[in-house]
Amino acid sequence: MSDSTGLADPIDPTVAALAELAVVTRSGLIESRHFGSLVAVGPSGAPLLELGLPDAVVLPRSTVKPLQALACLTAGAPLAGPELAIAAGSHTGEDEHVRVVRAILERAGLDESALGCPVDRPEDEGTFERLVRAGEPRARIRMNCSGKHAAMLLACAVNGWSTHDYLETAHPLQQHVRSTMAELTGVPVGHDAIDGCGAPLFGTTVRGVAQAFRALVQADADSPAGLVAAAMREHPFFVGGSGHQNSTLMETVPGALAKGGAEGVIGVAAADGTAVSMKIVDGSPRATTLLSLRVLEALGTNVSGATALTDLPVLGGGVPVGSIEVGHDLATALERVA
Repeated sequence: MSDSTGLADPIDPTVAALAELAVVTRSGLIESRHFGSLVAVGPSGAPLLELGLPDAVVLPRSTVKPLQALACLTAGAPLAGPELAIAAGSHTGEDEHVRVVRAILERAGLDESALGCPVDRPEDEGTFERLVRAGEPRARIRMNCSGKHAAMLLACAVNGWSTHDYLETAHPLQQHVRSTMAELTGVPVGHDAIDGCGAPLFGTTVRGVAQAFRALVQADADSPAGLVAAAMREHPFFVGGSGHQNSTLMETVPGALAKGGAEGVIGVAAADGTAVSMKIVDGSPRATTLLSLRVLEALGTNVSGATALTDLPVLGGGVPVGSIEVGHDLATALERVA
């Protein structure tokens, strides 16, 4: 149902089908609840958990950067190691990130003026404060998506494709991204959109994200998908950065693959191919990593090294007064599979 603007009716009956995935308590009172959809699949791809609306079309945001990096690789972009990891990541704009992005651009015969992403500040606070003191302005290359954009430009350069319009949905590279996403997720693209960085964003489902992450970790080591997964796991700093949750998860859960995105989307796979993905309908990402780890733990993955990501205090005056915990619907589902 739509109003005169064409936007969805704000009273959406599908909301009632969503599951309570997380709750936030403060001083003994539930302050907030996060609802959404969640899917977990086993190594065979069989569903182990299904909550909410797992087959509804969602915008996966940066969670699908590994698939966009895979498309660049299969299009011929010579990416490996940190370069491939940063193509699949959302970096925090630290100097080492910038160095690697510049190296990708140089091999494409381009400089950072070719990047189509917006100018931005680095997400790493220490780097940002240092640049402010030095009087350095915001820059495209510090934007968290610049690695993806540089990889896209390199893929265009090696194929002789135009670079000035590489963000057009009809561009050969973006059409290749589209087909790569459909293949890995097993889901036809459900909606065309534009991501925050200006790149085309292809809608998929929560189930599709889980299946794609399972496929990445189970891919043959020397296949393009296997190379993407290996680069991310071997160079987690370039997927995120210092203290970034994606990086920390891969550093502390052996063999895991993780990539979160804006608006409460995430995909995580354990080394054996067990995978979980979700979309939080209110768009908050604050519980997504915690929930992913709790689900994987219930399904047999050892996450004991990731306590910094599973024990999330709510602070009052700088001291813990509450916590973020698994919500009722997810807790009940986890009891059934434990």
